[in-house]
Amino acid sequence: MTQADQTIILFGSLQTEYKTIEAMVKIYCKDHHNTAGICDKCEDFLQYAHTRLDRCPYGEEKPTCRLCPIHCYKTDYRQLSREIMRYSGPRMLLKHPVLAIRHLVAEKRPIPDKPAANASNRHKRKQAEKADKH
Repeated sequence: MTQADQTIILFGSLQTEYKTIEAMVKIYCKDHHNTAGICDKCEDFLQYAHTRLDRCPYGEEKPTCRLCPIHCYKTDYRQLSREIMRYSGPRMLLKHPVLAIRHLVAEKRPIPDKPAANASNRHKRKQAEKADKH
């Protein structure tokens, strides 16, 4: 992740969701791209996912992306996300059971009708930065 992305802090459930996505990408990349770490394409996807989580209008009340009525991923990234999730999802139960079960439980939560105003992680982060300056 770039230095700028590392300074963006995700709050609460968004951080857990990012850890889940990161674990899934690592499984996918290792098996498909034969790399020790994460290849550039997968790193780019992780950066994009991190930014989308930061700016999600639902904030911490965010439904899983698959069930979300707001599709904020560009088409190419959405397709890559589906590919990664389809491959890594079943493998997550063995490699990261807690994250996998949390994700399955999150899919059962009701989807909010409309995002609350200023609920995004980005908005909360900017508010916290303003409060720290004062």
